[in-house]
Amino acid sequence: MAKQNLGSWIIFIALSFIWGSSFILMKLGLRGLSAVQVASLRIIFSALFLIPLSVISFSTLPKNKWFPVFFSGLLGSLLPAYLFCIAEQGIDSALAGTLNSLTPIFVIITGALFFGIKASSNKISGILIALTGSFLLFLSQPANSEHQNLLYVGYVLIATFCYGLNVNLVHKYLHGVPSLQIAALALTLNAIPATIVLAASGYFSSDFSEVEFIKANAYAALLGIAGTAIASVIFYKLIKTAGVVFASLVTYGIPFVACMWGLFLGEEIGWKQWGSLVVMLSGVYLANRNR
Repeated sequence: MAKQNLGSWIIFIALSFIWGSSFILMKLGLRGLSAVQVASLRIIFSALFLIPLSVISFSTLPKNKWFPVFFSGLLGSLLPAYLFCIAEQGIDSALAGTLNSLTPIFVIITGALFFGIKASSNKISGILIALTGSFLLFLSQPANSEHQNLLYVGYVLIATFCYGLNVNLVHKYLHGVPSLQIAALALTLNAIPATIVLAASGYFSSDFSEVEFIKANAYAALLGIAGTAIASVIFYKLIKTAGVVFASLVTYGIPFVACMWGLFLGEEIGWKQWGSLVVMLSGVYLANRNR
């Protein structure tokens, strides 16, 4: 049985910080790039970083697994990358990072809807509590009618729905493929449509000497390399050393880091937001705890 030693806790804290910081990096990237450009560059940079692993993995992956791996990357990386960046054009990064914690809830919901996985009473209760907390979180946002548009919140919810669906798809169709291999190949394959979207966005006609443009590219590169590629590697390292249950607790660390960054950059986060976060995470815990 995996044990949580000091090394595991260090990885846990590092991973919470990296993934929690991803939402503020998106916001900073949007200062000099469009949403689709930030998202495309995130996927492309992460794929470039993982190319050595992808090259090795291509030769060992059965051909009948290529499409499931690509589709996993589409649901688990490509679409959420675009949805989160588009969402952060209208909502605070802290709100986006907090709502991301609903992913375990959507794992249960999509499992019940599409894979015939039964949801126990405690899971249903947890889902209701978590969704109530997310609704309260939206209502608690300052000037939500003007700045915190429900449409942009919807983009985040669709992204977390994609995450949840992807978890169930991987479990059913890619059960025998190593998780890190899936991540590397999925990102590499999805870098192709990301590059096409980037070119279509007019990115290569931009002024590459403009300061804000350079900064935004640096943020997008950091988002892809650290927030996606390196985070994936250390996440699977954490699973191996400390176990799936301990690794899944990162869900609870991410929103607190996202909120701290939001406070640092002047986003309004008060006791109502923190209270709503506690309600939401309580529901996530209840839905996922062992009976």
